[in-house]
Amino acid sequence: MKRRWIPARVALAAASAVALAAVTLSPQQADASPGSPAAPARAPSAASDASLAGRLVAALGGAAAGSYYDSTLSRLVVDVTDGEAADLVRAAGAAPRVVEHSKAELDSAHATLDSRITTPGTAWAADPRLNKVVLTADPTVTAADLARIKDTARSLGSAVVVKRSATKLTRFIAGGDGIWGAQYRCSLGFNVSRAGKPPAFVTAGHCGKVEADWRASNGGPVIARTEAATFPGRDYAIASYTAAVDHPSAVDPGLKPITGAGAATVGQAISRSGSTTGLRTGTVTALNATVNYKEGQVTGLIETSACADSGDSGGPLFAGSTALGVLSGGSGNCGMPVPAPRTYFQPVQEILAAYGATIP
Repeated sequence: MKRRWIPARVALAAASAVALAAVTLSPQQADASPGSPAAPARAPSAASDASLAGRLVAALGGAAAGSYYDSTLSRLVVDVTDGEAADLVRAAGAAPRVVEHSKAELDSAHATLDSRITTPGTAWAADPRLNKVVLTADPTVTAADLARIKDTARSLGSAVVVKRSATKLTRFIAGGDGIWGAQYRCSLGFNVSRAGKPPAFVTAGHCGKVEADWRASNGGPVIARTEAATFPGRDYAIASYTAAVDHPSAVDPGLKPITGAGAATVGQAISRSGSTTGLRTGTVTALNATVNYKEGQVTGLIETSACADSGDSGGPLFAGSTALGVLSGGSGNCGMPVPAPRTYFQPVQEILAAYGATIP
């Protein structure tokens, strides 16, 4: 590896098997249609609507059941459980959609799955477009385990739907260009700053758990040392630079500048970068996802349709110049046909808060 700077790159990784379908609104959900008189003209974006979604959910309380950015309408759609809440959503400039299940119902179902199911190869998240918690089981889940999982799902009624994926859910550790430990290669997520401390980078926790020292090339000199790591439960780590290398606030390829951190929105267009698969794009498909790896359960993840492959884990998820997360795992790969892979990312704002760090 000839470069001396270490940008925010990617490496140890994941993906899954559910394609992001175009959002289609049924006739009884006409409030969210582009022709609705309650949909005032504006120039929204998924990034700006993340803030609006947060404010609306806080204001609506239990009447809000989720939200997502609909690219076909170029609007934020907010799921609500009554007409009064729908009026408030319209007044704020978003499109309301009346749904069956409240956020409390979906959260309760999600929490029940978290507590009852630890089978490796399973993952779940609330999908606001379906107004359900979608539980996915990969091919390693046995018929007996799947039967028990379906029994648990049935006990939660129509709030949960179970799907089977064609590809294995896993972390990927591989050799190749990236940040190298003694045995494994990972990817650098984002370079960060901390008051009174040396410059550092964040990556996946399962990387920091297995490697103490990091190199810019296989067998090269040590440039950073793992300072702290969390996995499972969450999946993040921080490593402090120990060598005089440049560390721009940017991601490869092309040294795209990263100027800050933000929260993801369902439906948002995103990019991820990896030393194995390079720059890949996709869409945020769910938030607060739970994944069961063989090492244990990880919660609070961002789910996306962007592909990844062996050697991509730990790397950056971003939208424009905004950092969103670092790659944890998933199923599938970048060579698989439709349905597309699914990948899971640790939200970067939680990582920064844990380590008292900022970007840049």
